[in-house]
Amino acid sequence: MCVGRYESKKFSWVASNHSSNTKMDGNIRTIGVIGAGQMGSGIAQLAAVNGFDVYLLDSDAAALARATNAIVDSVQRLVSKGHLPQSAGSNVVKHLKCTSNLDDFRLADFVIEAIAENEGVKKKLFSDLDKIMKSSAILASNTSSISITRLASATKHPHQVIGMHFMNPPPIMKLVEIVRGADTSDATFKATKALAERFGKTVVRSQDYSGFIVNRILMPMINEAFFTLYTGVATKEDIDAGMKLGTNHPMGPLELADFIGLDICLSIMKVLHAGLGDTKYAPCPLLVQYVDAGRLGRKCGVGVYDYRKSREANKQSARL
Repeated sequence: MCVGRYESKKFSWVASNHSSNTKMDGNIRTIGVIGAGQMGSGIAQLAAVNGFDVYLLDSDAAALARATNAIVDSVQRLVSKGHLPQSAGSNVVKHLKCTSNLDDFRLADFVIEAIAENEGVKKKLFSDLDKIMKSSAILASNTSSISITRLASATKHPHQVIGMHFMNPPPIMKLVEIVRGADTSDATFKATKALAERFGKTVVRSQDYSGFIVNRILMPMINEAFFTLYTGVATKEDIDAGMKLGTNHPMGPLELADFIGLDICLSIMKVLHAGLGDTKYAPCPLLVQYVDAGRLGRKCGVGVYDYRKSREANKQSARL
């Protein structure tokens, strides 16, 4: 799983009333997405396909170009398979604007952050956004494990901050986890739930505990698969085959870890370990070693499995 980048700058204050009793009427027309990686671009695609004007922000111009191409290609595939109407393919680019200027988010009614799973970086971003967003805007994080209450503490409007965790890839996966922080208002929750449902998603609600629902269960399973490999119980192939054929999982846990990104898995395990205080959440040393070695999974060509030969073969076939 790729995540987008954000570089902090100084921004001026908006001359608007940021009162605590702001009414949010659910009239969302413009959505801002921060981070042009796989998650951010997928969320931006969802919003654009559903008729929203979308600002997609990243500090890396090349990442924005890749995201735009990926969105166009993805929509065209969905249209060709009959999953989307032809009009969606022609309109998606009209609704999408790429930017590296956070000031553009003054226009957004709803902002979704999808940057690196780093609490300090996210809180700095939330603080910057808090100074420029309109008083009625909602700020959502796509974090998969970090406390929404702590992220909201970086703003003066914690009642308008919420967790909106999409699954990877966002245009395909049906689930969105919505996580309320300690101060998240009912209006913010209702508007976020309505938006997720307009995207065609099924919503599950989680309390603000480390890992929420999905990763609280999934990541310890992946971590245990690494321990199974680390202690020599079985080969990686047999571990994955056992879980796919024995429990009807579409991917084995080690293959799934490579798809998610081993650095992401490690980051979430660290959050679980710190937040829940139980040694059963301690990251497997083999997972730590792979990340230290730069073996991050599919996105870099090697993780538990080596994808470099298949990548080169695909490149060769594309040239023919």
